[in-house]
Amino acid sequence: MEEIACKLLVIGAGPGGYVCAIRAGQLGVDTVIVERGRLGGSCLNVGCIPSKALIHVADEFEVLATAAAGKSVFGLTASAPKVDFAKAVAWKDEIVTRLNNGVAGLLRKARVKIVHGEAKFRDGKTVVVETETGLTLIRAEAVVIAAGSAPVELRFLPFGGDVISSTDALSLPEVPKRLAVVGGGYIGLELGTAFAKLGSKVTVVEALPRILPLYDQELTAPVARRLQELGVEVLTGAKAEGASHGALRLAAANGHPKKIAADKILVTVGRAPAVAGLGLEELVLDMDGRFIRIGERCETSMRGVYAIGDVTGEPMLAHRAMAQGEMVAEIVAGLPRAWDKRCIPAICFTDPEIVSAGLSPDEARAAGHEIKVGQFPFSASGRAMSRHAERGFVRVVAQADRNLVLGIQAVGQGVSELSAAFGLAIEMGATLEDIAGTIHAHPTLGEGLQEASLKALGHALHI
Repeated sequence: MEEIACKLLVIGAGPGGYVCAIRAGQLGVDTVIVERGRLGGSCLNVGCIPSKALIHVADEFEVLATAAAGKSVFGLTASAPKVDFAKAVAWKDEIVTRLNNGVAGLLRKARVKIVHGEAKFRDGKTVVVETETGLTLIRAEAVVIAAGSAPVELRFLPFGGDVISSTDALSLPEVPKRLAVVGGGYIGLELGTAFAKLGSKVTVVEALPRILPLYDQELTAPVARRLQELGVEVLTGAKAEGASHGALRLAAANGHPKKIAADKILVTVGRAPAVAGLGLEELVLDMDGRFIRIGERCETSMRGVYAIGDVTGEPMLAHRAMAQGEMVAEIVAGLPRAWDKRCIPAICFTDPEIVSAGLSPDEARAAGHEIKVGQFPFSASGRAMSRHAERGFVRVVAQADRNLVLGIQAVGQGVSELSAAFGLAIEMGATLEDIAGTIHAHPTLGEGLQEASLKALGHALHI
């Protein structure tokens, strides 16, 4: 058995893990990273990046299809557009491969040793990795668990055949004619919207009273209207109970069972930590349900063992994992760091997109704040109008007494690119006056942030 000794061992080369390893290597920490799949984890290979690539394909195709139908408001014309879905998937895979190679190059540049295989704890300092060439024993002074997450499988809708996960949906051989989506959260709606634009008849089944339940209804209403325009049927308060003979079965409502015809059934009801087979039973870790409990330095209940990213619970976002990974690397290197983020922006890449940073109005009131809210509609934005993207708005939430910004939200086409400005404003403790007094370039969607702040201060200029 090969044996390796190092100062830091990172288990999992997803966004959190590889960032942790790269930063540690930069700081001169002797680092080993173990990955059982491809470098980059779910986000790079079967999540964030490939899904956005296919969403872009769907958006471009919709423009052509709209023009071919004679409905283009831009004066564009087209004829009989078609989707070569296999070619689109190949383009997506090319992007993933380039990014895989980029991560590998960055790890090598930071002098991080990469071990491919299945890791299993023997104790808090020792891990055995089953590689293609045999077993490797790794002893480390500190270990970071960054194993990521995997799609949740329903007992009555196990993955296989026509029942697919989000991972499977990104590599289908063709666009399904009829797609049933179980789960009306951001993953289901992102993919469901893309397939609807590509020509699928999409039905979304959500057990709760409305879609995107983690966001307030004012933000989700434009998304619901757009789904209706795309011909997506949304069934709320409905529960799936199984699949049979090309259909999704729903639990009986008012005594009337219902079936939804579907060539594929996409199950998107959440993600669970991917820790099976990792040997966590050999450790003494405090848990929060199925997630690993951590402190403000991402430390677990065992000295020298850290956990970052999706294995630690919500929000299960790649950029949260990256920030945690960078912090832990610096802690292992002896630098004074702690988790003190004021907000972690969250984005739904639906149509239109949703961005939320900090507190919503309801959350701010629930926290005991007296607030003032400023909202600027994109129907008053020259840049939004020039892109035929008037649907949506920017909203700023601030403390009434100090004008301290507590939260910023937006819904609209392309608003994901505003997330950095939203997060920066909250992280740096901006007031409404700070944002209103910053010169925003014209014409841009970012002007909406300035205008929303002016609105909250009582002197909006363009509404």
